Amino acid sequence: MAPKKILMIVGDFVEDYEVMVPYQALLMIGHQVDVVCPDKKAKETVATAVHDFEQEQTYTEKRGHNFTLNATFSSVKASNYDALVVPGGRAPEYIRLDKRVRDLVREFDSSRKPIASICHGLQVLAAAGVVTGRKVTGYKAIGPDLTLAGASYVEVEPTEVVVDGNLVTSPAWPGHPKWLAEFVKLLGTTINP
Repeated sequence: MAPKKILMIVGDFVEDYEVMVPYQALLMIGHQVDVVCPDKKAKETVATAVHDFEQEQTYTEKRGHNFTLNATFSSVKASNYDALVVPGGRAPEYIRLDKRVRDLVREFDSSRKPIASICHGLQVLAAAGVVTGRKVTGYKAIGPDLTLAGASYVEVEPTEVVVDGNLVTSPAWPGHPKWLAEFVKLLGTTINP
């Protein structure tokens, strides 16, 4: 297997598990993962948030770790990468407002490169206009937003995944095993027990 070069776009208060787990898992497999945040440079950090499903009607949010970026947003080009990961948390609410982020997402999609997005990360994909006419899932609270963006939103259990062409989506971090398994299939990565 040839290692792939993967870009992950995050921002402050990205969901802790949704950045840490895929980052570490993809590195463990042997891929290169560059993690960037608009207007931040390599070696700077983003704050993370831990979203948990306790007994309230929606998730709870607690301060997570600091995650150190390993690449600089202003120097990335979609043409230098094989795939894109857009985690959830609070970050998608504001990074989707950045035209450079939307343009980057569109470039990955127009080249049909694999894009994995989870939870609220789909807010970025919707803002970039890449979910129109596509079957996707995400955190159920953004289901109406995805539908309004022209997606065919599918509500599935948090442990499940929806794949439509180059898009791999899941509602939340409990879906990591299936979400990452489907993403690495699109990357052409084979893992044998």
